Order: sequence, then C-alpha cells, then structure tokens
Amino acid sequence: MLATKPWRETLEISDDYVAQIRAIQHIDLRSFEKGYLQKIFVNEGQAVKKGEPMFQLMPVLLEAELGEAKAEYERERIEYDNTKSLFEHKVVSANELALAKARLSKAEAEKKLAETHLSLTTMSAPFDGIVDRFRVRLGSLVDEGQLLTTLADNSQMWVYFNVSEADYLDFMAKKEENVKIPVTLLLANGQPFTQSGFIDTIEADFDNKTGNVAFRATFPNPDALLRHGETGTVRLTRKVENALVIPQKATFEVLDKKFVYVVDDKGTLQSREIKVAEEVPHLFAIRSGLQEGDTILLEGLGKVQAGQKVAIDLQSSKQVLASLALPVE
Repeated sequence: MLATKPWRETLEISDDYVAQIRAIQHIDLRSFEKGYLQKIFVNEGQAVKKGEPMFQLMPVLLEAELGEAKAEYERERIEYDNTKSLFEHKVVSANELALAKARLSKAEAEKKLAETHLSLTTMSAPFDGIVDRFRVRLGSLVDEGQLLTTLADNSQMWVYFNVSEADYLDFMAKKEENVKIPVTLLLANGQPFTQSGFIDTIEADFDNKTGNVAFRATFPNPDALLRHGETGTVRLTRKVENALVIPQKATFEVLDKKFVYVVDDKGTLQSREIKVAEEVPHLFAIRSGLQEGDTILLEGLGKVQAGQKVAIDLQSSKQVLASLALPVE
C-alpha cells in the first residue's frame, strides 16, 4: 500500500474576506437656494470636472435683490462722499462721518451677500467625479437643501473588509513597519480586479457584537470599472515558511477529529490524532501529532484498521505532489 512521510514546504495561504467598495469621495449635491430648476447641464452617469456647472435655478428674484442691494450701496457711497467733503470743511462732526462710513460698509456687505446668493443658484461640481441619477427634474420647485443628485470620485476606491480578532493579531504580529501589505480584489463575477491594492488603514475599535475590526485597502481605478456600492472579496495572501505538510487524502475523521494511520518499524498500523494548522488545496499543514520521520498511510484508509500489518510502497514528496497535480519544486 502506498505510504509517505511528512515533509517541509513553504505554503501560500489565501484568506478571503467579504468586502464593501466605496468611492474615496461620495457626496450628496444639494440646493443652496429655493427656486425653480431652470437648467440641467449634465446627464446621469456623466463624468464631470471640478468647477463644471451642473444645475441652474431660476435667478430672477435674486437678480432683483442684487439690483436693489447695488442701488442701496451706490446711495450710501454718494452719501459718504458728501459727508466726507463736509467733514473736511468742518461742517459735520467726526461722528457723523463714522456713521456714514458704517452705513456704507453695511450696504457693501449686503451687496456681497446678494451676489453670493445669486452665485449659489448655479451648482458646480466640487471635484472630478461621476454623476448619479437625478432626484429632481427640469422645472421642479426646489427647496433649500433639497437633494439634487450624488457625485462620486471613483479615481481611487476604498475597500472595507472585516477581520476577526485572531486574524488581526496574526496580521499585526507579522506586519513589518512602513511596509504596505498588498491585497487582491475579486469582483462579484469571481474575476480578479486588474489593479493591486494595499492595506492602509485599520479602524480604531472592534465591534463588540461581532468581534471584528474593519480594515481598509485602497485600489487605483483608472478605467472606472469599480463603482461606489459594489461588493467583492478581498484576498489576503501570506506565506507560512517551513510548514510540516501531509496530503489531505492521508487523513480520516472521527467525531470531528482528524487522524492518520502511522506505520511503525514492523509495518503495523496505529491511528494517531493530528491537529491542523493551515489548509491549502490537497494539503494540510500540521500543528501537532506528526514528525518528519513518521511514515503515514497514503491510501486505502477505509480498508484497514489499527493493529493491522501492511506492506508499504514508500512515496517521496515529489511523487506525492505529482500524483496530486501540484507543482513540484
């Protein structure tokens, strides 16, 4: 019967985490003023540049208020100039000049305020981004603060995933200072995203209900494939150096415990419980229960029992890996 011995190998372990994909900037675009929506300069799903006009409210009332404020400012300016001339000829007191100056300053402030209100009837993009669907339509009466649309900057994406406390502690123990940890993003269709990302942030607190803490990885998104609100899977790959491994098919289970058949020097089988540290396709990394010099039965486990004597054909690790269709170093 075929048998083999445990061997040492460097394993690449992949841990997958469900992820939420978010734009680095994602905001609600709301109206600053109340009025009828007169113009829409963009379309849903359109990419816009910072400062590009997006919505225009009907400015008639605010234009009239600005005209009134400008007229009041001119009147106060003329009044101030006249008072200043009279003060220079010692006809009026310094207090009267100061009052005229104050009235002029107030009129100037009201003019600037009216100009600001009028400018706010045009809503422009605060950053480069992609326009979401419209919440209003042309001709709608818009209230102050009403949601018009949302805008997302998808040039880079923040990908959030939750890590257990045990995984967090393992991660922190192996993390090198100032070294970015690369991660892979698998999309909803199972395909890997073309860009690599890096873990750059860990939230401050654990969620005491789930025992998890959120990690954040940043991915460049040059083709705008990723969109705010998508889901995916973050794959974090780590290396386990010098792991003691055996084929998974050399094990059997009894009451959720894993066992192997160890062949002693006389060819007698003994069942032995093992503890598994890591699992990769076709292989187990052993935490305890076996040593490199042990010989374990490789096949026919269901046809034998402890105490039985067997004749074995000892396979090398290379032969075993080749039979499992795994790369041989």
